[in-house]
Amino acid sequence: MSDTTLTSPESTTRAHGISLTDAAAVKVKNLLEQEGRDDLRLRVAVQPGGCSGLIYQLYFDERYLEGDETVDFDGVEVIVDNMSVPYLDGASIDFKDTISEQGFTIDNPNAAGSCACGDSFH
Repeated sequence: MSDTTLTSPESTTRAHGISLTDAAAVKVKNLLEQEGRDDLRLRVAVQPGGCSGLIYQLYFDERYLEGDETVDFDGVEVIVDNMSVPYLDGASIDFKDTISEQGFTIDNPNAAGSCACGDSFH
């Protein structure tokens, strides 16, 4: 067992410091099954932009890039590039499906602020 592994009933965190809730992992698995591909991973990154300086990117990727940190969450591989790791360490990815909200959400303790669009932070 690696000393970089932390386990809780809700999620698991290793390597890049991002956790994926059980609800998010199930949704990602369902989307991958719909695509009929087993070579895709969930990539999470931050990029310059948005009204507060940085925006999240969350998408399926078949590539591994130099410096990528990867963690397997019960069959769902989450990849983060090494430039994004410091901005995302401690963040949690969840999936919500309620009347008022549907989609993936990122709860990031590193985000000092956000703007009305809800996708950017600084």
